[in-house]
Amino acid sequence: MMGTLTGKVALVAGATRGAGRGIAIELGAAGAHVYVTGRTTRGRQSEYRRPETIEETAELVEQAGGTATALAVDHLDADQVAELVGRIERDSGRLDVLVNDIWGGELLTEWETPVWEHSLDGGLRLLRLAVDTHLITSHHALPLLIRRPGGLLVEMTDGTLDYNATTYRLSTFYDLAKWSVIRLAWAQGHELAPHGGTAVALTPGWLRSEMMLDSYGVTEETWRDVLGRPAEPPYPDPGHFGISETPRFVGRAVAALAGDPDVARWNQASLSSGKLAREYGFTDLDGSAPDAWRYIVEVQDAGKAPDTAAYR
Repeated sequence: MMGTLTGKVALVAGATRGAGRGIAIELGAAGAHVYVTGRTTRGRQSEYRRPETIEETAELVEQAGGTATALAVDHLDADQVAELVGRIERDSGRLDVLVNDIWGGELLTEWETPVWEHSLDGGLRLLRLAVDTHLITSHHALPLLIRRPGGLLVEMTDGTLDYNATTYRLSTFYDLAKWSVIRLAWAQGHELAPHGGTAVALTPGWLRSEMMLDSYGVTEETWRDVLGRPAEPPYPDPGHFGISETPRFVGRAVAALAGDPDVARWNQASLSSGKLAREYGFTDLDGSAPDAWRYIVEVQDAGKAPDTAAYR
């Protein structure tokens, strides 16, 4: 996909780490100028207290052959988002791809906790971070995106429409957050279509994000050490982590969509990195193409022993 997005401008909102970072790198590698935003900079941290920064993400984009601008933005602050879009308009005069990857709810998610026991403040904060941020960003950025036909909005979530429609996702608050983003893509796709724009909901599979690797006490080089560990309910058997993927895999999914002249065929769709890999023929960094959501349904949720051989 090298060079397929030359001359295009992308905004990855929430690019400090995880999927957002992987998406920013791959959009840059494909030729787009990428604006990367987040709350953690080298001079200021968010409540995550994590080492990753937006400046580091921009440097990784450039190491991949792209160009990037890192801007500190709290996407719950409408004035900051308006200022961000004004900066993009002044500097670039266009916006071709908007990726709403703002999240921030990992520290607020209480697994398998009913709504009456879950922290109310934490749950409502989770919803604000997961949904309000996307609405605020779209409100300000989409007028610039629709100035040219062919604009793409990617709403990042966890789970496909089919899976989330039939599966309880961790807690009422988390469930509602991830379902809402799928519906946001559908509704915004309806509104973008008359302007030649496309909106999709996109989910990675089991992501080997920085936080996930840290939670297992491994690195990208040693992640397979997790596979032989015993299960600790209610968490999935660590053996299923064999289906996991790097953040670059979903990044390649976004780059493939952004470079597809017929991307409008996906308008309002709920997509996964694995599904798009089959469609466009890209792979993860190791040359595999993990189909995580099919595996989760057919193996993990079916109670079968971990066996990823037929799904990578």
